[in-house]
Amino acid sequence: MIITTSMLFVLVSSATLPISDSEILYEAKYKCRSVKPEKVSEPLLESLLKIEKEYGVPDSLRGLLLAAACQESGYNPNAKGDHKFSKKRKPKAIGLFQMWRWWERGYGIDRNDPIPAAHAYLRHITKQLPKVRRKCKISRRHKKKNWIVAWVTGIRGYKKEGRCRQRPKHLRTLKKWHRSIKRKRQKAARSMDARPPQ
Repeated sequence: MIITTSMLFVLVSSATLPISDSEILYEAKYKCRSVKPEKVSEPLLESLLKIEKEYGVPDSLRGLLLAAACQESGYNPNAKGDHKFSKKRKPKAIGLFQMWRWWERGYGIDRNDPIPAAHAYLRHITKQLPKVRRKCKISRRHKKKNWIVAWVTGIRGYKKEGRCRQRPKHLRTLKKWHRSIKRKRQKAARSMDARPPQ
């Protein structure tokens, strides 16, 4: 196959464009293994994306909240988990992001209410940004790396030596979604160039 200049331009520009809301919403709805697409609340996913914008989540991590909610609860704000940590087998983790009781005390939220829970989740991560930048000696130029380390520190908790080389499990889901979007864009670009001129 011969790559033409127009095809190269479309491939390069599509790879560098930020991921759109519709692209990440599609992936979040149809590629979350924990839930069937017809049971996903699209307004909830849209609200989570808006919250991400408020907190300045980098474009390279677009869909961070969606990936976390997918992995933790399958987008179920009433999910209950972590029974194994309780002596009475009562759930310790509750809600969309499977938050423990300290979130209610620390951030004054109802863990079952997804919007305040999402705000608390990102507020907690953004609090970690300056701390992990200093602890892990992350340059200000490496915004994505700083967010990833803050993310894992925020959800896994403090560790004396830091979590500089760790990644949150949700990041794997997010990366799959982003790769899928890039493949779709490349396929669309190839099909546009394959059409005969009119």
